[in-house]
Amino acid sequence: MNKILFKTLENGKSLYKLQKATLGSAGFDLVAAIADKKSLKPNESLLIPCGFSLELPSTFEAQVRPRSGIALKNQVTVLNSPGTIDSDYRGEVGVILINHGKKNFNVERGMRIAQIIFQKLPEIEIIESENLSKTVRDKGGFGSTGLD
Repeated sequence: MNKILFKTLENGKSLYKLQKATLGSAGFDLVAAIADKKSLKPNESLLIPCGFSLELPSTFEAQVRPRSGIALKNQVTVLNSPGTIDSDYRGEVGVILINHGKKNFNVERGMRIAQIIFQKLPEIEIIESENLSKTVRDKGGFGSTGLD
């Protein structure tokens, strides 16, 4: 089993032990480690601290993803979704929330604002080449295969 180290920071004390909402959940809930309520205005984005740092194995990354309920009910999501946390990052985990809705969205201390997924990275070797194989699609992109 791979081990991920979790360090609670001062602003995250008493908030949580990183955990999944259910046994079948893929992600672990991230909560807002803020002292006071923050109001996210329409078309505004904010960096919300989560109150902990991680140490990942060198073959892993963590991805910060939106919570579907917040997105559906409030049009609030993670701006750089998925946000990537590299294995050599030791700073506080944070979530960039953006409000695509028409009314303010309040973020309160301890509120579940996003989720984090841990992924093992494949071992790869990048090889520079003058020629790449041809495919039916070839250079077609950005809707070239149709919109249906």
